[in-house]
Amino acid sequence: MGEDSKSKANGGISIRTQEELTQMVKAGQLAAKLRRELGKRVVPGVSTLELDSFAEHYMNQHGASAAQKGFHGYPYAICAAVNNCVCHGLPNERLLAKGDLVTLDFVVELNGWLADTAWTYAVGKVSAEANQLRKAAYQAMVSGIAQCWPGRTIGDIGSTVCHVADIGSYGVVGQFGGHGIGKSIHEPPEVSYVGKAKTGRKLKDGMVITIEPILTIGSPDVYIEEDGWTVVTMEGGLAAQFEHTVAITSAGPIILTK
Repeated sequence: MGEDSKSKANGGISIRTQEELTQMVKAGQLAAKLRRELGKRVVPGVSTLELDSFAEHYMNQHGASAAQKGFHGYPYAICAAVNNCVCHGLPNERLLAKGDLVTLDFVVELNGWLADTAWTYAVGKVSAEANQLRKAAYQAMVSGIAQCWPGRTIGDIGSTVCHVADIGSYGVVGQFGGHGIGKSIHEPPEVSYVGKAKTGRKLKDGMVITIEPILTIGSPDVYIEEDGWTVVTMEGGLAAQFEHTVAITSAGPIILTK
């Protein structure tokens, strides 16, 4: 069955073959290497514009490209969300300072296949409050990934994420969720992190989705700044996000960006 017919048979959601997953693993491995290299460079005194330049050069050097550059007109290779920015922050010349949190989010395209990942880094030593938020956001992602089995639902993922957030009294940003990915950045299905268990679309063997919940200190309500991209918390609370691209298989979830 070709990709189009497979997609139509599953409500527009692509079911990946083993060969296709192998290609996505290659993109995912490159994304993971870049994520680690960026982590080494997140230090006080560096600008997110410098990190953006490094990321694009790194991808090009390895035969890949920055898939989100130009996507809906987005002008950079990475998104850089600092402190109260929850997502889609534009890299700029502001120097990162000790105590900042910065989330770097990017999509690697390698041989036509995509992998999406994000990580919240601590800039130098951060407050205990910021550190606890990072740990909770990471645990929310891990718990969401643990639900990625055939037969479970998108609501199971959201319910688990909300449970982790509730333990620490954190907010979960509901306006932005995960998505399918493959040849395009955003493919069906949408993955909400505020769902109820046993509701929503059932997961199937061969689906590939992103698990990327955003947790906040205080209210998860957000607004978009005048640049049309930068999304920040309404109350100014810190935000943190971790993201992996995950394949759903009968043997359990496979993290392609590990």
